[in-house]
Amino acid sequence: MAEKHIYACGDPALDFAATLRARHSLRIDMLTSPDRLDAWYRESGLVDSVTPSTESDLTRARAVREAVYRLITDRLGNRPYDSAAVALVNEAARRPTAQPQLVPPGRRTAATPEQALSTVARRAVELLGGPQTSLLKECGNPECTSVYVDRSRGARRQWCGMEPCGNRFKAAAYRARKKGAPVALGSR
Repeated sequence: MAEKHIYACGDPALDFAATLRARHSLRIDMLTSPDRLDAWYRESGLVDSVTPSTESDLTRARAVREAVYRLITDRLGNRPYDSAAVALVNEAARRPTAQPQLVPPGRRTAATPEQALSTVARRAVELLGGPQTSLLKECGNPECTSVYVDRSRGARRQWCGMEPCGNRFKAAAYRARKKGAPVALGSR
């Protein structure tokens, strides 16, 4: 059974970049097949349905994912955006995007893989070109490479999410306190 997708970063573009987990060590790719890519698009809430992706759609989505991640890390590092990454994300964002339609029970968004990827790329453009860039933070778990939008009061959030990272560190801290040992929480 495939590991479930996690949506803890506060923005679909960041969640998409986080589909390659533990980039500095294990490199766990959540987009292992076209079906997993389609599942991510649906589960993210960006689309309600997507026509089946192909291997070339998966290859393209991974390339856009890596470009988005590069731009995120450039922003966090106060570096100029990588021009090749900008070109790739902008090219994907220029493609037709998924359009919601009004249907009797409510709203429904059906998309092709290209439209779904364009929607993700546009979200990345909006995020990285907008005012929320000052709220971007890296997860405090040294094994995690997720970046999230910190909208917490006082910008005190430490983890991309409690399920993937925060609970693990809180449990380790509790065990260490019980044993009387200091805890290294590994902040970046």
